[in-house]
Amino acid sequence: MTKRVTILGSTGSIGESTLDLVRRAKPGDIKIVSLTANSNAKKLAAQAIEFNAEYVALANHKNANVLQEALSGTAIEVGVGPEALIEAATRAADFCMAAIIGAAGLEPTLAAVDQGIHLGLANKECLVCAGDLFMERVKAKGTTLLPVDSEHNAIFQVLESDKPEGVRRLILTASGGPFREASIETLKKVTREDALNHPVWSMGAKISIDSATLMNKGLELIEASYLFDRPSSEIDILVHPQSIIHSMVEYIDGSILAQLGSPDMRTPIAYAMGWPDRMAAPVERLDLTKISGLTFFEPDTQKFPSLRLAREALEAGGKAPCVLNAANEIAVAAFLKEQVKFLDIPRIVETALDQHAKQSCFSRSPCDVAEIISTDNEARITAHEHIVSL
Repeated sequence: MTKRVTILGSTGSIGESTLDLVRRAKPGDIKIVSLTANSNAKKLAAQAIEFNAEYVALANHKNANVLQEALSGTAIEVGVGPEALIEAATRAADFCMAAIIGAAGLEPTLAAVDQGIHLGLANKECLVCAGDLFMERVKAKGTTLLPVDSEHNAIFQVLESDKPEGVRRLILTASGGPFREASIETLKKVTREDALNHPVWSMGAKISIDSATLMNKGLELIEASYLFDRPSSEIDILVHPQSIIHSMVEYIDGSILAQLGSPDMRTPIAYAMGWPDRMAAPVERLDLTKISGLTFFEPDTQKFPSLRLAREALEAGGKAPCVLNAANEIAVAAFLKEQVKFLDIPRIVETALDQHAKQSCFSRSPCDVAEIISTDNEARITAHEHIVSL
């Protein structure tokens, strides 16, 4: 039977990797329903034509004419604006890849959740900003949530989820980014180009910077807590430079189960898209005889305070994770524009957290999407104000 697939964020790295797997599938196995992008109309149109999509949505009105002209004369429907992303998510599908980066992906992903289908989640912010609300909606709609981040996907594969009492802890691994061995003095001089040069993974700019600060791992910590219903105290992080073991689960009998593989996002994407079966992925096979060693060490939260801030936000609960995420997005954007320095990023985030912690309702989790958006906007304003004052 043909599997109907929607990709929210098809022009990003996860979206492109997903389409690469679709391209390699047997004819008739997969049908593309909807594709979406933020502003890359040219690439979105090319994808829609290649895969004969039924519907495409562009969030940004600015390039709407480019998309409409490129698809004129085809049977492909076109939508523009934020509401069009939600329309894309509600089209009848069997599987949806949620890969819109940032808080902008929350509403379209929730719309996909409401369909009660298989959902590949590659958007950390859905759980970071709205963990309680999101997981309650997943449960209420009977949605099958399939994590796509390599670390969470690894845990999903080896976790005995029906026997939670047998689990002692989850262990997330981190490559350590490009600066794991750098001194504080070196970090003070980090440039945009330095931070974008990840030693293992090929990722978008924002995620690359998050990896360099270790905020990416902090967001994954929060995500893992909601995904697998585990407190901060039962989730550890280890730096593993080889990126061969993607994560582990330790059981109460002393067993540690790990998922290994070459560092290629098409593996977790294929696992999610093919679930409950496995589908072939054109990744490099892992040759254990060529691995000289696997090393692990504790992350340095003095050099990389973003990881500490993320754990503190998770433990504080309420609106803290949402504020953390919003302030980080603003700080990273400013760094990419060379408006702030590398070490300013966690300082901006900490300032936003400290300022919002003074509010009486800070400890209460947002009750709906409107409140999440409001909290997100307020945190962005706070971060902007701090950047201006630097």
